[in-house]
Amino acid sequence: MGLRLSGLNNRRLAILIATLLLAAPVGAAAQGDPRVIPPPKAQKKLPEAPSKLPRVPADRTRGLDFLFGALKAAPDEDSARHVEARIWALWLQTPSDTAALLMVRAKAAIDAQNVDVAMQLLDAVVKIRPDYVEAWNRRATIYYLKSDYVHALEDFQQVLLREPRHFGALVGLGTIMQDIGDDKRALDAFRKALAIDPYLEKIPETVKQLSEKVEGRDI
Repeated sequence: MGLRLSGLNNRRLAILIATLLLAAPVGAAAQGDPRVIPPPKAQKKLPEAPSKLPRVPADRTRGLDFLFGALKAAPDEDSARHVEARIWALWLQTPSDTAALLMVRAKAAIDAQNVDVAMQLLDAVVKIRPDYVEAWNRRATIYYLKSDYVHALEDFQQVLLREPRHFGALVGLGTIMQDIGDDKRALDAFRKALAIDPYLEKIPETVKQLSEKVEGRDI
């Protein structure tokens, strides 16, 4: 079910965009009009955890701080992918066995393209563990795939409030901005994601294209 273009949703979308920019600043505000919300031009795949994740230490906060430093300083793509996988592994950790089981079942439902079941499972995870960032992020991705940008933005907001360095959520934000024709905010979000993870797949090329479109070519 896609997003209904009601006046209420349009106002909510504008408010959410502004709130997201305040929660995770990605540059100056753009002049794009958020009132026109076309469906995605083509189905884009948002960043997600790799299928195989390494074991990571229990000290999550220190581990993430160290890994984000290593990610920014990674000398090549292979090194960056290894660090990315360790970050995803920490993000996916939860002290709740129930939440972990529901996340596994939600992933299976997504793989089987049963998005309604996946959504119900993720709703349950968010309810029992509202501090669990990856539940919000995964649910935001499903909302995006359903072209429900208002709810996708709400969930990406929850992710970035809890983890401003979440490059997956920033790419999701940029992708939505690009889909609705707000190239300036899309560029800002993608640049912020690249500042965190310089080796994000396809994002450097997207930033180059958007930079030429928004700012013009260098003379």
